[in-house]
Amino acid sequence: MSAFKSRLKELRLEKNISQKQLGDLLNVSKMAISHWEKGNSEPSISQLIILSNFFEVTVDYLIGKNDMV
Repeated sequence: MSAFKSRLKELRLEKNISQKQLGDLLNVSKMAISHWEKGNSEPSISQLIILSNFFEVTVDYLIGKNDMV
């Protein structure tokens, strides 16, 4: 999911929200979001679904399977 880290950060910045705010949405720490954006760890499937709904994109887009949002 190497595309995930850059897409997550890009989408987060487009919405103008902090890592802490995004973490609060998912009930994870700011550090967890930071690790995801650095590619050090990955979210669970349920967290990916929440992210895709929040950012109004597909899970496939988030994980880099396609470029269609």
